[in-house]
Amino acid sequence: MASADIGLIGLAVMGSNLALNIAEHGYQIAVHNRTAAKIDEFVNSAGPLKSKIIGKADLAEFVQEIKRPRSIIIMVKAGKPVDEMIEQLLPHLEKGDAIIECGNSLYTDTNRRFDYLTPKGIGYLGVGVSGGEEGARHGPSIMVGGSKEQWHNAEPVLTAIAAKFKGEPCCAYLGEGGAGHFVKTIHNGIEYGDMQMIAEVYGVMRDGLGMNPIAASEVFKQWNKGPLNSYLIEITGHVLACVDAQTGKPLVDLILDKAGQKGTGRWSAIVAQELAVPATVIEGAVAARSLSAMKDERVAAEAIYGKRSAAKADITLDVLEQALLAGKIVSYAQGFAVMAKASEENGWNLPLGTIAKIWRAGCIIRSRFLDQMAAAYEKGSSANLLVAPDFVTLMKGAHPSLRKVVAAGALGEFPLPCLSAALSYFDSYRQGLGTANLIQGQRDFFGAHGFEIAGRGPDQHGTWPSTLGN
Repeated sequence: MASADIGLIGLAVMGSNLALNIAEHGYQIAVHNRTAAKIDEFVNSAGPLKSKIIGKADLAEFVQEIKRPRSIIIMVKAGKPVDEMIEQLLPHLEKGDAIIECGNSLYTDTNRRFDYLTPKGIGYLGVGVSGGEEGARHGPSIMVGGSKEQWHNAEPVLTAIAAKFKGEPCCAYLGEGGAGHFVKTIHNGIEYGDMQMIAEVYGVMRDGLGMNPIAASEVFKQWNKGPLNSYLIEITGHVLACVDAQTGKPLVDLILDKAGQKGTGRWSAIVAQELAVPATVIEGAVAARSLSAMKDERVAAEAIYGKRSAAKADITLDVLEQALLAGKIVSYAQGFAVMAKASEENGWNLPLGTIAKIWRAGCIIRSRFLDQMAAAYEKGSSANLLVAPDFVTLMKGAHPSLRKVVAAGALGEFPLPCLSAALSYFDSYRQGLGTANLIQGQRDFFGAHGFEIAGRGPDQHGTWPSTLGN
């Protein structure tokens, strides 16, 4: 007889930790892996949780171990491997069963799989899981999209294993199709921007204020006690404080300045462009990572132009703290605006306040002001947080500091792509009279695209010279 409450395929780091989390919460879990030896190794290393785990090397036997209606988590590499696993599972599934894909899949792939499986009577949940290895094991933030019926079947397990914020599970159903994976993608885009802005502030400390990593570490640890309190600020303090055992030097000074990326940040930037929603902080962060990978070119360019000016930045640590706060608010405002537009376009009705709530614990971008964001949306705030009353107050106090830091960066020759983008967006967003009137005139001159004049309506045209002199 079937005895497992849920199944899981894929016993790499994330899958293994998720399986242990499920078992630890009292659920019987069946596990399967492409490599049979990995199954035995995992079960034998589970310690006191071993009795809660059923390892099966044969896929058909694995499926039969799970109680109906079955919920089967797959933790395999995004893309083609997911499609291949679905096809392998299909002959063994019955109507009412559900596949729960917990990797970082592109949301359009999730939409496609949802549409493919729904007529077959098979549910498909695209679930974003944030928190890394530690979160998977002890409580991640969980963003669910797909079939609502199958969500209810899996809800007890997913809610139980999720991180908790003041006793409230950081897990929610967000909408059909790829809604969950879309929200996870934007989460990762915000994460990119957050990390880049922290790195930029570290650069100002190092290059503009002459601070060593240990001194910078102490500042970040102090900031983590105030309005910047967040997981990323906390770990930054620890990273900067770490000393290399072999050399006795700060480890961060030895790490090559080339940042990797797996694609979710790029997806965030691309979808924002497709939706015509400015997400300039995410775009800046993706570009910064790409530039970081061009190490040899950067070294060659430095040899041509010379090293940056040795002048120190005339700013205080308090100003830096407020600048980073302002930049983070703009970054989150952009990310939530992208989600609001995607919700409208896809008919998802994404609960933005709920999303802010489930990011308060477990996930990489958890931070103190997510509670304020959740409250702002629950009060019926606009999609853009920059006009929510609480955040208006914060930005009025913080944006002058952001302005000072960006100016110091320009004069001191240290790049601030995301902080600069945040300031430019903020200034553009709050400018009642912009300069696109000139652009519209130019477009009409060379392409007769027309423009609008108040009181006269759209499709107006200028009387331009028919020829131009050389």
